[in-house]
Amino acid sequence: MKEKYQKLFETLTLPNGVDLDNRFVVSPVITQSSTREGFVTEADCAYAERRAHSAAMMITGAAYVEPYGQLFKYGFAATDDRHIPGLTQLAKAMKSKGNKAILQLTHAGRFAEIALQDYSVVYGPSRMELNTPVKHTVYPMTKRKIKQVISQYGDATRRAIKAGFDGVEISAAQRLLIQTFFSKFSNEREDEYGPQSLENRSRFGLEVFKEVQRVIEEEKAGPEFILGFRGTPEEARGDQIGYTVEEFNYFVDEIMKLADIDYYATASWGKNIYAQKIRAGKYQGEYMNKIVHDHFKGRLPIMATGGINSPEKALEALKYSDFVGASTPFVTEPEFAVKIAEGRENEIDMGISEEKIDDLKIPDRAFADIVYMMDLGGSLSEETRDRIRRLDQESD
Repeated sequence: MKEKYQKLFETLTLPNGVDLDNRFVVSPVITQSSTREGFVTEADCAYAERRAHSAAMMITGAAYVEPYGQLFKYGFAATDDRHIPGLTQLAKAMKSKGNKAILQLTHAGRFAEIALQDYSVVYGPSRMELNTPVKHTVYPMTKRKIKQVISQYGDATRRAIKAGFDGVEISAAQRLLIQTFFSKFSNEREDEYGPQSLENRSRFGLEVFKEVQRVIEEEKAGPEFILGFRGTPEEARGDQIGYTVEEFNYFVDEIMKLADIDYYATASWGKNIYAQKIRAGKYQGEYMNKIVHDHFKGRLPIMATGGINSPEKALEALKYSDFVGASTPFVTEPEFAVKIAEGRENEIDMGISEEKIDDLKIPDRAFADIVYMMDLGGSLSEETRDRIRRLDQESD
């Protein structure tokens, strides 16, 4: 490998003592290949196994913790013990060639589009009237419902442990339920979970992590079990602030007092998120990951994500992080990191062709969501995105 890329292949030791033998992570991608009821399929496992050598760690797409939190029509679930056999096969496939296998656990809250279709009900911190995807009401969660969802995160963690995953990642990013409790844009409650103080806005997320940590200890998962966190460090709309990076750093600090988290993956909206700058407040104009990385340096590894689709961008992202999560490169080029390590970075091919389709093991239903996500981030070339659009049409 070229000397300049050596940093990308140094060992990273997580706080729990687990060693990752390079700085690459396969970030979550939803392939829409599970059953309608959230059961893992052979297609899910084939996609994962094809990428089981791609990085030091692989994180699944969002596994929903209850049916009312389901965002993707054919995403997989961790809502019932009946899902454990399929999740076991998925974990086995992910780990088959050396990846650490992490199950991401989510609740989509008011964005649980499939729950809206199936049950005509979605929940959030506060009542809202929304017009997309159809005109509907977001119902405020009662305290009883809050406690139920907290327990469901714990139950899903127990299933991940029984299925043999190396860890779980709790996502509080991009308007998922935990994030909306922390945001003043979406939380107008008047109780102890409301926006009146940082402590109140943090409370729901903290109780989720406390329960997850309790289950990890109760199930004797061991210190090598990885507990990850994914969050959006800042929320701003023009000159309006949902929360600042300083406030979110406080939130993560408080989580660390309750749970033994092993990494923090930053995530947000738009292109080249790994290079996003703070939009408002004390650190306006500074690199988001720099502020986060400086705050947690020596205490918590930071994973940069979003738009990392070349060796050069991976190096750039590592300047203000400890490791890098990428999704796009590993969809169409599972050997992305391997080729860099072998000095063959000029052979990286993120295009797609008829010849590559069978080898890549991309499920047919994945093409629509992949194009949507890649259009948002611009991580694949327009030519490749057009090709995937055609494949999506052919698969209908």
